Amino acid sequence: MAKATSTERRVAPRPGRKVRGSRTGRPIMALFDLLGRRWCLRVLWELRDEAATFRELRERCDGVSPTVLNERLRELGEAGVVRAERPEGYRLTDEGRALVRALEPMHAWAADWARRIA
Repeated sequence: MAKATSTERRVAPRPGRKVRGSRTGRPIMALFDLLGRRWCLRVLWELRDEAATFRELRERCDGVSPTVLNERLRELGEAGVVRAERPEGYRLTDEGRALVRALEPMHAWAADWARRIA
């Protein structure tokens, strides 16, 4: 997939479309493409417990640039895992909560792994 220029909009990965690592857009590869984008996992993680305004989310994400945060929120919205709500800001959808639940065993594994190799 070609890198987007400043005037082009990147298309969010979707199953069935060509994505990084898959010409056929296998669902798992589309998910890996989405989650592998800078700040994507962090945004999901920061929204796992509560909604956040753009400013709050940016602070929780250690000052990610507004441009990148906007792009990630748009992509996550197109993927159906994040939605904007007024006045709360951004929150996970049911799909987003299911995705975070699916990631929790990896979080536990990573914590155990860190202890094992420390």
